[in-house]
Amino acid sequence: MFSKSCEYGIRASIYVAKNSLKNRKVSLIDVAKHTDSPPAFMAKILQKLTRTEIISSFKGPTGGFSIALEDLEKISLLNIVLAMDGDGIFEDCTLGLRKCDVEKPCPLHFKFRQIRDEMRETLESTSLRSLAEQVSDGITFLKR
Repeated sequence: MFSKSCEYGIRASIYVAKNSLKNRKVSLIDVAKHTDSPPAFMAKILQKLTRTEIISSFKGPTGGFSIALEDLEKISLLNIVLAMDGDGIFEDCTLGLRKCDVEKPCPLHFKFRQIRDEMRETLESTSLRSLAEQVSDGITFLKR
C-alpha cells in the first residue's frame, strides 16, 4: 500500500516520537537499529522527515532527532504519508490510467474512491502521539 520509504518513515517517526515522550533524542544509528532499516536508507528518510518538519534534527554532542511534545498530537499519520509519498495514493488511478475521474472512471474508480476516503480519514485521525504511546506501552511493536 505504501512505498518502502513511507513504511520506514512511519516506523522512524513512531520511534523518534516514543523517545521524545521520554525527553530523549535519538541518533540515526538508533533509529535504523530499532526499525530494522539500513542506516544509509534511514539517513535519507530522516532527512526528508526533517525537511518537511515532521522531525527535528539537532547537531553536536547532545544532538540527534526528536519531535517537540506539543507537535506529537498535531502530527497525524497522514502528515507522514504525504511527506514521504505525496498524495498519489489518494489521487492516482488504481489501474494506472493517466486520466481517471468521475466523468471517465476506470472499472475500479468508485469502489476504490470509498476505500481511499476511509483510509485518508483513518490516517488523518491517527496522531503520532497515540502510536508512540502504544509502542511505549508494549501494545504494538515496530519490529519483529
